[in-house]
Amino acid sequence: MAFYGQIIKTLLETKHSLLPHAPADPEAAQEKQLNGLLEEAKNTAFGKFYNFQGILEQEDIREAFRKSVPIHDYNTINDRWWKQQRRNPDITWPGRPEFFALSSGTTGKKSKRIPVTDEMLACTQAVGRAQAECLANFKLPAEIFEKDILMLTSSADLNEKDGWLEGEISGINVSNMPDFMDSVYKPGIEIAQIADWDERVQRIAEEAPKWDVGALAGIPSWIVMMLRKVIEVNKLKNIHEIWPNLQIYTTGGVAFEPYRKSFEALLDHPIIIMDTYLASEGFFAFNARPETMAMEIALDHGMYFEFIPHDEDGFDATGQMLDKPKVVDFRDVKENKDYALLVSTPAGAWRYMIGDTIKFVDKEKMEIVITGRTKYWLNVVGSQLSEEKLNAAIAELNEQMGSEIKEFTVGAVPTEDGNDYYHQWVLGINDGELSEEKALEVLDAHLKKVNKNYKVAREKALKGVRVKVTQANNLYDFLEKKKNKKGGQIKFPKVMVADDLKQLLEFLD
Repeated sequence: MAFYGQIIKTLLETKHSLLPHAPADPEAAQEKQLNGLLEEAKNTAFGKFYNFQGILEQEDIREAFRKSVPIHDYNTINDRWWKQQRRNPDITWPGRPEFFALSSGTTGKKSKRIPVTDEMLACTQAVGRAQAECLANFKLPAEIFEKDILMLTSSADLNEKDGWLEGEISGINVSNMPDFMDSVYKPGIEIAQIADWDERVQRIAEEAPKWDVGALAGIPSWIVMMLRKVIEVNKLKNIHEIWPNLQIYTTGGVAFEPYRKSFEALLDHPIIIMDTYLASEGFFAFNARPETMAMEIALDHGMYFEFIPHDEDGFDATGQMLDKPKVVDFRDVKENKDYALLVSTPAGAWRYMIGDTIKFVDKEKMEIVITGRTKYWLNVVGSQLSEEKLNAAIAELNEQMGSEIKEFTVGAVPTEDGNDYYHQWVLGINDGELSEEKALEVLDAHLKKVNKNYKVAREKALKGVRVKVTQANNLYDFLEKKKNKKGGQIKFPKVMVADDLKQLLEFLD
């Protein structure tokens, strides 16, 4: 009998039933979070400049905050504030951050440095505990709470630089893991600190027989690559041969659905898959109940959220935010409408645009799904294709053709005369073959059927569709050559501008 596992399970179920993790009044909870953030930072340089004390004295602090503090992207807040925060205390948050998260994001350009304060680490851990408490909803056996948890992260070997430590956020989080996790965390800090990706995965594969893994966590592309290596090195048919108690996979970082077929092919039987929204800037949402991949947004954990409609009220046709976009808080969001996310956090991020788009699928349950990136908005000729619509088209292609498209990108390219455009798709398959002609027909027909704007565009300036099929590893090779990073370690861009597409096609040829 799993004695300790039963104790943990009982404690989780008791706390979950007696002390629900979700706020009974989410609107009031969000006002409380904003109030706490403003109080804490009112004497910082940022707080004095934007008169946080005056905002706190207003009847509606959410409206006053919206009117007083401008929207920031990374460049605007970094150039004016965060660069100072690296050298001086009390700039956007009290004190100086001990950590900075390096984020190359989707494009692999020069790394951003996102401050990670002690309060932000505590916030992230609080959201993690809330998700752990929600395991009570999944009716798991007691034994699972005694098994190892394998977290595949970026390197935990942080770099020291001018008085702070820096690395990718998953490496920072592992380096600050609570002590009670030491006995179950795998692969352990020694292996997690191996900087070279291939060497780290090789060591995991070699050590795998010593562990009894019950749960996995990591970006889907990383996890699939790692599981294949474990299976290869240990000469297995599937991963359950070596980890028979594996029952949970916590995904995040990118959409899971394009990887589902590849992932499930490595299992002997289905397991629970839970989604998370964990970014360099914070842990924003988590899957809280079975039978859905929607995530409960963390409205009561020290962060404040605002939302910009991802339509003509917030963005122009090229995906650029308007000078004066409409902005709403949780009180006024609508279900099934795309929004760009703004966050204010105890890292000293204020009205910061993450770059992701989300939609509420159940406002009462506070559940969202990530629908894409603000810049993954293919609308050059009015086709209005969001990342969610592009992912759905690829899913339809996989369903109809029995294919396994692991990565893809698409963009609008001018025709030879420069008067019109065509959409160029590049599809990275895992193995086998896929007819480019048939793929073109399926993608074009599906988008015409489900998206009236695309159908209209195809009758006007969008004069054609072209498809290039290649092995997914070739796309990763392109990223490694162009960005100097392993392909599985950065997000492959779902939408490319014409010049980047030309470079990719030349590389593939």
